[in-house]
Amino acid sequence: MLILAATPIGNLGDASSRLIETLEQAKVIAAEDTRSLLKLANHLNIKLSAELISLHEHNEMQKLDRLVEIAKASDLVLVSDAGMPTISDPGFLLVRACSEAGVEIQVVPGPSAVISALAVSGLATDRFCFEGFLPRKSGERKKVFQVLASETRTMVFFESPHRILESLTDAAEVFGPTRKASVSRELTKKFEETKRGTLSELQEWAKDQKGEMVLVIAGAAPKVWDIDELVDQVLKLKTDGLGLKQAVSTIAKQYGASSSELYDQALKRQ
Repeated sequence: MLILAATPIGNLGDASSRLIETLEQAKVIAAEDTRSLLKLANHLNIKLSAELISLHEHNEMQKLDRLVEIAKASDLVLVSDAGMPTISDPGFLLVRACSEAGVEIQVVPGPSAVISALAVSGLATDRFCFEGFLPRKSGERKKVFQVLASETRTMVFFESPHRILESLTDAAEVFGPTRKASVSRELTKKFEETKRGTLSELQEWAKDQKGEMVLVIAGAAPKVWDIDELVDQVLKLKTDGLGLKQAVSTIAKQYGASSSELYDQALKRQ
C-alpha cells in the first residue's frame, strides 16, 4: 500500500495523531528531504524506525520501480517537506505508477496551503482552480495570466516573496488593477498574515514583504450574452458560406457561449 501523509505547513501543532502514528509505525518512508523529515520527527518526539528513501523531483523517475515493488509488498509512506505530497511537490509519478500496478493508495490528510489561503481570502470558494508556481520570468507569467483572462473561477498560485510584487504587477496589467485578490504569507506560522484588496492595492503592500506566499485572484465576472444576437451572428456566418456547426463553433469560442444552446436556437431560426 502507498500512504500519502500530509505534514504541517508551518505550525507543528497541526500534525495529527494519525500522522504521528503513521510515521512511528512506518517501515519505509519516501521523503522529499530526509533531513526535513528527521527534523520534523525530532520536534514531534517521534522515534523513526523506518528505512528512509530520498524522493525528489530530480530522482523520482529513477526510483519508481523500486518504490512500486516496496508498496506491493508492504506499506510505503510518502511525505513532502510541507503539506500534501504531489501538490506542487514530488509524488505524482509514484502515485500514477502505483495506480497502474494495482497498488492500493490511501491518504492521511492534513494542512494545505492552497485550501487555507483560499478559505481566508474572502473570495468565492465554490469554484476554484490551482495553478501551482508562477513562472520566474515576467513574459511567461503574463502568458499564464492571459490564458486565464476569462477564467471565472477563483485562481490560486504559489509565489516566492522576492517575486510577489512583480507577479502582482503583471496580474494587474492582464486582469486589470481593480480585480480583487489576496496574498497569504507564512500560513499557520507566528507572523501569518493575509492581505486583501485590489491588485493595485496589493502592489503597494507587497513592496517589502517576506515569507512563503499564496496568491489568490478573483475570477472574471461571467459574461452574459444575448442569445438572439449570437444566433444572428451564427446565421450570418452560415449565409457567408460556413456550415452551421462550424459557424456555431466559431461564435461559441469567440464569446464563451454554449455551443449546444447556440446550435439548437440556430436550428429553430433557420
